[in-house]
Amino acid sequence: MTRAVIALGANLGDRGSTLRAAATAIVALPGVGPIASSHEVESVAVTLDGPDPTKPRYRNAVVVVDTDLEPDELLDALHGIEDEHGRTRATRWGDRTLDLDVIALDDRRIDTVTLTVPHPHAHERAFVLAPWADADPAAVLPGHGPVAALLADLGDDTERVDEPRLFDQQAAAPTADRAGAAS
Repeated sequence: MTRAVIALGANLGDRGSTLRAAATAIVALPGVGPIASSHEVESVAVTLDGPDPTKPRYRNAVVVVDTDLEPDELLDALHGIEDEHGRTRATRWGDRTLDLDVIALDDRRIDTVTLTVPHPHAHERAFVLAPWADADPAAVLPGHGPVAALLADLGDDTERVDEPRLFDQQAAAPTADRAGAAS
């Protein structure tokens, strides 16, 4: 099993409902078991030109899962979940109904045409680091260090959303154990 960190984001539609539905779909994937999830945060949209406060604000969160899927299989499954939620890819770093990014896979380093892990910009993005630190306070971004320290150095410009975590942390551990036993 591989520990995977997946960032979720949306700035179009019912963002909170979309993130919760996506988290449910992720942990329902065959070969995936829930470990932890964050609360949601809001942040300014980031475009190719930088932060853009004129764009709809993003809702972001992180889920941590164990998976026996190969990295490309996991990415393909995440793209399928994005597609189910109306994701279009017309504009790079454009507005979107759902964005799912693989941030880390244990301490693996992957650099292919379709997947780079650890995510090359995670250490620069409070909207990834803040929910990741919320989901896993002891998390370490491979090649960069403790997530909480990275966030402290960067500064947290996100706003916490008053909603429950994407899934129940206490229920996650037994589910993950069952997923591991079934593999």
